[in-house]
Amino acid sequence: MSTKHKNIILTVLMAAVLFSLSFACWFRKPDDFSASERRELAKFPAMTWNTVFSGKFVSEFEPYTQDQFPLRDSFRSLKAVTVLGPFCQLDNNRLYMEKGYISKLEYPLKETMLDHSSEHFSYLYDTYMADKDMKVYFSIIPDKNYFLATEYGALALDYPELIAYMRQRTDYMEYIDITRLLDIEDYYRTDTHWRQERITDVAELLAEKMGTSVKAEYKINTLDQPFYGVYYGQFALPVAPDTLKYLTNETLDRCTVTGPETGTPVSVELYDMGKAEGKDPYEMFLSGTQPLLIIENPDAGTEKELILFRDSFGSSLAPLLAEGYAKITVVDTRYVSGSLLGDLIEFEDQDVLFLYSTMLLNNSLAFK
Repeated sequence: MSTKHKNIILTVLMAAVLFSLSFACWFRKPDDFSASERRELAKFPAMTWNTVFSGKFVSEFEPYTQDQFPLRDSFRSLKAVTVLGPFCQLDNNRLYMEKGYISKLEYPLKETMLDHSSEHFSYLYDTYMADKDMKVYFSIIPDKNYFLATEYGALALDYPELIAYMRQRTDYMEYIDITRLLDIEDYYRTDTHWRQERITDVAELLAEKMGTSVKAEYKINTLDQPFYGVYYGQFALPVAPDTLKYLTNETLDRCTVTGPETGTPVSVELYDMGKAEGKDPYEMFLSGTQPLLIIENPDAGTEKELILFRDSFGSSLAPLLAEGYAKITVVDTRYVSGSLLGDLIEFEDQDVLFLYSTMLLNNSLAFK
C-alpha cells in the first residue's frame, strides 16, 4: 500500500472518529450528576445576546463540553493509567494509592488558613464562652497522609508544626492528643473519613479528658451494599470498595436527635438509612451535613452537657460520646454563622470540644 493510500485511510478514520464524537456530543442527553465524582455537572449555558457578546456563553460552554464529553469516565480512566504508568507521575488528580488506601495530597502548610481557623475559634470563645464556667477542649484529626505520605514519597504537611501552630494560637483551650490512637486502618480505603467501629478508643480518651466516661458495649452493623468513598471516582481507577459499619446499643437506640428548622425542632435520624443508600453513604451518620443538631440521652447517669464544634469527621464520633452526656449540641459552623449561635444555643456550664481535621484547618475559608 502506497503512502498516499495510507494517509487517505488515516484521514478518513480520523474524520470518522471526530464526526462520531461530535454527533454524540450534539444528540446525547446531558447528564446532571457524576456518580463517580459526586458532583453536579455543568449545564448548557443560556444563549442570549448578552451572554454571547459579553463572552459569558463561551466561558460557560467550555466546562459544559468537558463535563458532557462522550465516554468521559473511560477517558478519565485512560488518563489515570497513562499518568501513573508510562509518565511515572506520583499522583492523579492529586490522589495516590499506598498500601491499598487512596489519599489526597495536602500540601503545603497554609499559615493564613490556620490563622483564619484560630481567629474563628477565638471569636466563638470570646463571644460565647470566655466569661462562662465552661471547660473548653481542642483536638485535631490527622488526614490519611499522616500515615502514608512519607512511605509513598509524597509531599505532605509538617503535622507536628501544624499542631504546635494551632495549639499556640488556642492556648485558652486544653488540647487532647488523639494521634497516638490512630493508624491507617482506622480510615476507609476509598474515602476521606475514619471508620466508626475503629474509633471507640478515641471517644473514650476524649471523654476521659473531659471528665466523663463512654465505655460501652456495641453491636457492629454492616451495610448490605458496598461503600464507594469520595476518592473512588476521583481516582478514576478500579479499586475494591469499602464496607461501611455502624455501632448501636440500647442507649443509642433510645437517644433522640433534633435539629432546628424555622424555629421548630425537627426530628433527625441518628443513622439515616435512606442516605446510606444514597450518593454518599457516609452521610448516614447524623444525616450528613447539618448546621446544628441536639442529641439527648434519656438514660444518662449525669446531667453533663457537651457542645461539639466539628466537621464531617464528627458525624460518626458524636454518637460514641452520647453515653457520657445527657445532651450533646453538635455544631458545624461551615453551615451556620457563628454570629447566630447565641440565638440557637444557651451557653452556660457545658463542656465544649472543638474537633477538626487537618484538611479543614488547612483550608478553612468554609468557616462562617
